[in-house]
Amino acid sequence: MSTTTYPVRVDGAMDEGLNRWLWLVKWVLVIPHLFVLAVLWIGFVLLSFVAFFAILFTGRYPRGIFDFNVGVLRWTWRVQFYAYGALGTDKYPPFTLEDVPDYPAHLEIAYPEHLSRGLVLVKWWLLAIPHYLVVGFFLGGGTWFALQTDRQGWGSGLVGLLVLIGAVVLLFTGRFPRPVFDLVLGMDRWALRVAAYAGLMVDQYPPFRLDMGGDDPSTTRLDEPHPGLLPPPRREPEQRMSAGRTVALIVGVLVTLASLLGLTVGGAMAWLDQARRDSAGFVTSDKVTLSTTGYALTSEQLTIHAGAATVPHRWFGDARVRVETVSGGPVFVGLSSVTDVRRYLAGVEYTTVKAVGPNTTTYADHAGTAPAAVPTDLKIWRVQAAGPGEQTITWPIENGDWTLVVMAADGSRDLSVRADVGATAPALQWVWIAILTSSGVFLLLGTLTVVLAVVRQPKPGPSTLQATPGSRVE
Repeated sequence: MSTTTYPVRVDGAMDEGLNRWLWLVKWVLVIPHLFVLAVLWIGFVLLSFVAFFAILFTGRYPRGIFDFNVGVLRWTWRVQFYAYGALGTDKYPPFTLEDVPDYPAHLEIAYPEHLSRGLVLVKWWLLAIPHYLVVGFFLGGGTWFALQTDRQGWGSGLVGLLVLIGAVVLLFTGRFPRPVFDLVLGMDRWALRVAAYAGLMVDQYPPFRLDMGGDDPSTTRLDEPHPGLLPPPRREPEQRMSAGRTVALIVGVLVTLASLLGLTVGGAMAWLDQARRDSAGFVTSDKVTLSTTGYALTSEQLTIHAGAATVPHRWFGDARVRVETVSGGPVFVGLSSVTDVRRYLAGVEYTTVKAVGPNTTTYADHAGTAPAAVPTDLKIWRVQAAGPGEQTITWPIENGDWTLVVMAADGSRDLSVRADVGATAPALQWVWIAILTSSGVFLLLGTLTVVLAVVRQPKPGPSTLQATPGSRVE
């Protein structure tokens, strides 16, 4: 057996007498952990960015950041050991960054007193590429932690397949196959070593070696005494979370998840404002082709109630509709109240456009006959345009119930048009700026709240390490 020492130690002791059925619902049981880990991994990434520059300029990994990031890896490993990374235990994972001596899964990383300033520039992407390929094969595409923390259920890689096989055997025999467990632990151990290396926490290149088994065979326990060193500090039993820290953890997770939703919404609005606004100032949709065998195409009811007598133009601006027939013939487009349109099209064969998607358009057909008059003869239209080629109507958005109507200018049937819609939406820029700014602030606050809730505060008292009688303190 190899005696090479590697600074990352990953252990997992499989329980005897695993429950045959519990693995079927563990994906539900770990959901609270997945929410917390989603936030912790945001903190991991942000703090690793800080650590990158600290190593680059000082050659040292800040100890507080190091302990936190090790805790995130440790927490993730416990959850995956319980769930579908190994199915090694039925003991529910604790909510803590600290090592829990009586839990069957452990991860330890020796703190490096010095790290290479040059390696920090390339090891996390260039040098780690061969390992990323191996880990991707083991765990099924992408990096291991992105797969395991963002997805629930079975991974598509070799680990997921082997754990599934072991789970089926457990279901029918009451025992998880030891050879399968040992192989899975070897692949998990490989992935965690790569995670620590890519996270800038070690300089030693991860070995291309599958160290199988629950006990890490290639390292020495970090809490074992070594010749010439003082005995290790006594481990205090892990304290349960107080009610205040539990509430802070829940609030922090909810705030962080809400802020992530806000960032998504704000980002989508920013994209609309910056990428979809044309030279005339309208945020415009793609052109779509709409058709009917009847005499008219109508929108569904457009209800606008801004909570005031008039819609503030500086907020909502103008709407625009552009329409042209596929054949190039004369076309009519107009906007009128719902009541007037219903009266005009009563008994007429026409089609309502219910929904327009990227690949399909949903219609509702109405049976009837030809209209009694061509649309240009009516006085019901709030805005209208008719003629050959592309026709455009621009409408200052108003309160009311409205319907958009497109017809052939002569009132004939079998209509096919290309159309797009747009709006100036002058308040859009301020809205997405406000959403992104506030969501960013709440993301930082929520992440900080979670970090403070899960980091165990040191107890006041004498120093953990004390000189032995007769020893000299330097």
